[in-house]
Amino acid sequence: MYEPRAMLSEFVKTWLNYVAKELLKKKVALAALEHIKSDSLVGLGTGSTAKYLIEGLGEKIKRGELSNITAIATSKESHELAIKQGITMLELSQKEIDIAIDGMDEVDPELNLVKGLGGALTREKLVEAHAKKLIYMADDSKIVDYLGQKAPIPVEVIQFGLAVTKAKLTRLELKPVLRLKNNQAFISDNGNYILDCYLNSKRDLEELANQIIKIPGVVEHGLFLNMADIVYIAKEEQIIKMTRDDK
Repeated sequence: MYEPRAMLSEFVKTWLNYVAKELLKKKVALAALEHIKSDSLVGLGTGSTAKYLIEGLGEKIKRGELSNITAIATSKESHELAIKQGITMLELSQKEIDIAIDGMDEVDPELNLVKGLGGALTREKLVEAHAKKLIYMADDSKIVDYLGQKAPIPVEVIQFGLAVTKAKLTRLELKPVLRLKNNQAFISDNGNYILDCYLNSKRDLEELANQIIKIPGVVEHGLFLNMADIVYIAKEEQIIKMTRDDK
């Protein structure tokens, strides 16, 4: 039966939940932004939370609160957004990045992460492994007991030999699913496919990461292990700061 009031109520509820989550993302991004100082080379992440960080950084530069800021983006999308914000962009080189800040898809109690649901995992890892200080941020829905509990582990693979690569991932007791966009295979900024790999249970992360990266055809995986220096988690009433020194 058609019930317009019930439908409207559900729409309003969904919209309010969306707005609340976006406010949390902006709140945690602004907290992480405070770590950026003048005269810094900054690694800019990718995704909905990183978007607020990039916009906030641009505003600080325009207000004169930060000067001599240059940045390297982890995706074409973030690169273009940063340029629109008036941020001077560079390409990745041998110069060490002072600080990199990005969002995340999962974080466990040891500050290990899953990243790559936005499709930029390879460039994210390249940039973030080259940073002196690495900060991640998310809302509290991303906290898990073990990686793979809620989100799949993205694995970027070359297009050639997809079936073989997928079969080898399956032998690792993963459930690889080709990522789609608009009913077509998703293509990364690097021209590759992404296989989203689902876990059945908690795994030895170091062993799993080593097994995945050794498969011919695999470019990179979304396990970011022992990398985070600081993780910010946004809850309704507060921002929680976790550091590797606490572990």
